[in-house]
Amino acid sequence: MINIAILSVVLLAALAVGVLLRRREGRVRAANVNADGMSDSTRAELLADVGVTGSGPAVLHFSAEWCGPCSAVRRVVANVTEQLARSPQPPLDIEVDVDAEPALARELNVLSLPTTFVFDSAGRERFRISGVPKAMDLHSALEPLTVAA
Repeated sequence: MINIAILSVVLLAALAVGVLLRRREGRVRAANVNADGMSDSTRAELLADVGVTGSGPAVLHFSAEWCGPCSAVRRVVANVTEQLARSPQPPLDIEVDVDAEPALARELNVLSLPTTFVFDSAGRERFRISGVPKAMDLHSALEPLTVAA
């Protein structure tokens, strides 16, 4: 009887953790931006190497050949950036292979795939999305950044 009680408690705890993690997946979360808005030179250099130059807003998504959900992220990001292509500052769609750019993944603290970042026109990280983003959420986060200043 005690074994069944212990098993029940462990299963309930695992279920609770799974539900919490699932609720976070694909949600747009505001990034922790430095108070002065400046990033360190290493981070800026790594971002510039992949195309985040601060010349306009950018959506940077990390993927890998072995990542199944990454193809869904590719479609969502391409669709949203295409919708915003006629904006005053159209967003860039930048895909980075995590295996090819491990230093950038470490610098941005990418712990799982897929992970998507939204950068503003000054090159500051504004949002981070773990998992497959919802198209409407990504569009809502990105649209204000595409308006000319």
